[in-house]
Amino acid sequence: MSAPTRSATSQSASGRRVAVLGLGAMGLPMATRLLGAGLSVTAYNRSEGPRTEIARLGGDAVAHVSLAVEPIVLSVLPDITQLREMLRGEDGWLAGLIRARAERDDLGTVRLVVMSTTSPQLVRELADEVVPFGVRVLDAPISGGDRGAQLGTLSIMVGGDPADAADVFPTLAHLGTLVEHLGPLGAGSMAKLCNQIVVAGNLTATAEALMVAERSGLDPEVMVRLFKNGLARSGVLELKADKWLSGEYRIGGSAKNQLKDMHYLRDELAQLEVSAPLAETLTEIFEGVIDAGWGEDDHAVVLELLRGARSNYPRGRQRHAAPTDNHLSPLGYVPLDEESGSSV
Repeated sequence: MSAPTRSATSQSASGRRVAVLGLGAMGLPMATRLLGAGLSVTAYNRSEGPRTEIARLGGDAVAHVSLAVEPIVLSVLPDITQLREMLRGEDGWLAGLIRARAERDDLGTVRLVVMSTTSPQLVRELADEVVPFGVRVLDAPISGGDRGAQLGTLSIMVGGDPADAADVFPTLAHLGTLVEHLGPLGAGSMAKLCNQIVVAGNLTATAEALMVAERSGLDPEVMVRLFKNGLARSGVLELKADKWLSGEYRIGGSAKNQLKDMHYLRDELAQLEVSAPLAETLTEIFEGVIDAGWGEDDHAVVLELLRGARSNYPRGRQRHAAPTDNHLSPLGYVPLDEESGSSV
């Protein structure tokens, strides 16, 4: 089977060239902002819908990852695992890079920027794998949610060689109001894992406060207004209050990705020989969220776990039962015995 090719017109757009891999809740608005800033964007996504939107906005939407080759490549995939899968094979990104270099003179050293939240060790392993192909890796995970991606107000945490970081900073500046170089490769990912302790803790603390307020007969909407006007205000509250008040947890940052991040953090803490009791408790809470069948929902759904709400568990089982009184277990729910369904 012949390798996919790009048309000559798709390669001649003006402006700095950047490729975006992954057009999900974060990748699509980020690619849109880059286009709006006048950059030439080549975007790859497995499903057609987001590619159609990028093409409508004037970007070069490609159906094969091997065609998403530019001097700067931003990976906005869920994790580094998906990126590594796309690199290999005759139709993979690395093969596409080799072919593109034979046709173009602007592909010297390519900067591959990993913007997903992942393990610092995995980023370093990826960098070692692609160095022979003339590819330099940076990790630059992001915080700010889908709204931050839409508004260009993300915080971007960069790890990597200072010269590589300087090369990609002008591109990243279109996506965030704060772009910080934290240190060598892996430092950005470690900073993001620290950030996730704050996010998970803020989510859980605010959700727990709302649950307690509800149980005592207080109006949640009034409580949200009070929180927002006092020391309890936070970015999490601003972004998630509507979800908590409506009970609608359409995807923003998924609960399964929150847990994935906490598991990466647990691994790093073990290597550092650091005890982080709050992080471990939060990890256990989000494991409960996933067990209840809410992995695809926004991570604000932790409120439902604390409420003890019943879920449509994937195997048809009701994993958590609503408490019969105001006395909650330490995690805010009453676990059911696997065999009998009774409380344990």
